[in-house]
Formats: sequence, C-alpha cells, structure tokens
Amino acid sequence: MSGRVFKMTFVEPDGKERVVDAPDGDTVLDIAHANDIDLEGACEGCMACSTCHVIVDPLWHGRLTPSGEEEDDILDMAFGLARTSRLGCQITITEELDGLVVRLPAGARNMLLG
Repeated sequence: MSGRVFKMTFVEPDGKERVVDAPDGDTVLDIAHANDIDLEGACEGCMACSTCHVIVDPLWHGRLTPSGEEEDDILDMAFGLARTSRLGCQITITEELDGLVVRLPAGARNMLLG
C-alpha cells in the first residue's frame, strides 16, 4: 500500500450516489464498511458468501482483474446477479481504479444463516 487515496462511487438501490475516499490497496468491501455503506460481507471477506455482491458500472468492469472460478461459483448465489457482478471483497483499489463506480443490489442472500 502506498498510502495514496483515490475516489470511488457507490450507487445505492434508490439511485443515490455516495462518493467516498478509496485508499490504495483496500477492497471495495473495506471501503464500504469504513463509510457506513450497507454492504454486509457476512464472511468478512474470505469469499464464503455473496453478501458483498456489487454490480460494477460497465465502463469500469473491463479494468478489473478477471474473476476466478471460485468467485464465479459464489456469485451464482448472489441476489440480483448481473453481467458485471463481482464480490466487493475481491476488488482491490489501485490507481487504475481511481473513480470506480459500483451499484449496490436491492438485496442479498446470506447463505451462512440457517
């Protein structure tokens, strides 16, 4: 981590946009929690649930490191899955992602709850 801070935008289900600081090396999930944004992350970022599911703006999706098979399998359980869906715990902010825009889905499925 370089200590640099970038910006990113969370678009809430109602369309409200929140621009927040996005420290270099933090994940989208970490940034959401630091800014009291409603992104659960029930498994605390260990990729065991889909509660940190975000929908990446199509203009930004191609800039991300491609998802792996394990992330794709977890995403299959996500509520409101879209073509540009990713897990927030798997998106790490870098200079190339300064300005990233993600939309929060309208709900989440927590498969960790019985």
